[in-house]
Amino acid sequence: MQESANRPLNIVVLVKHVPDTQFDRQLAGPDHTLDRSESILSELDEYALEAALQLAEERGGEKRGNSVTAVTMGPSAAANAVKKSLQIGAYKGVHLLDDALAGSDAAGTSLALAAVVNHLNATAGPVDLVITGMASTDGETSLVPAQLAERLGYAQLTFASELEAADTASGPGLRARRDGDSYSEIVEAPFPAVVSVTDQANEPRYPNFRGIMAAKKKPVTVLSLQEIGVDSAQVGKAGAWTSVAASAPRPARGQGTIITDDGNAGVALVDYLASQKLI
Repeated sequence: MQESANRPLNIVVLVKHVPDTQFDRQLAGPDHTLDRSESILSELDEYALEAALQLAEERGGEKRGNSVTAVTMGPSAAANAVKKSLQIGAYKGVHLLDDALAGSDAAGTSLALAAVVNHLNATAGPVDLVITGMASTDGETSLVPAQLAERLGYAQLTFASELEAADTASGPGLRARRDGDSYSEIVEAPFPAVVSVTDQANEPRYPNFRGIMAAKKKPVTVLSLQEIGVDSAQVGKAGAWTSVAASAPRPARGQGTIITDDGNAGVALVDYLASQKLI
């Protein structure tokens, strides 16, 4: 454990600007894309950010050479996801901003983000760890972490409910606990790795006044597809493996069935449940 405990880490945290779950989701435009006018940092990404900050702080933080970079992709408004991440505690940010990204599905997203990580490998030193949330609160596919690990050639640990440093058989890395419906398992992976954490992994911190003020001085790099070597035809609507053929508003919820207790309410309830094939 001594080697991994003292080793500075270069960590990338993927964060996403998603529609606020307090509001109904809406599809807009001829391509049936999600309306992102009321968007915030995905709350599930806060667990990933907290995991990264804890790992870095265990090694002495930024002063000891550790790095936590919040990375997002999307339109101009997506910069708010990076801004919030910096306020929470990320050391620096990266925003992949390009009009051609609009309409990207999971495949295009993982391709673009892998290119960002490779760009950082070349310009800011080797990335040891990429941490994500268990899913985005808009798409909810949970596909990107595994696709990203495959594209990068990194080990992957998905759906980690606990995460700690570990010296594995292949060198410094991580140990994670994964919880199934009726079991838990302990898995390990050496660096470099891609890890997704669940909402049971930790308790995310909130930005305080000091963090909000400090965030204004933290560096944010804006990149284009050209700068990371990605052809625009590979992402966005042009490169998507999936598309939405049609969409319609969800039907209004119908009025429920009211059972008045006149002495036979129990029987009436059972009859209703049976008619709905619920019993």
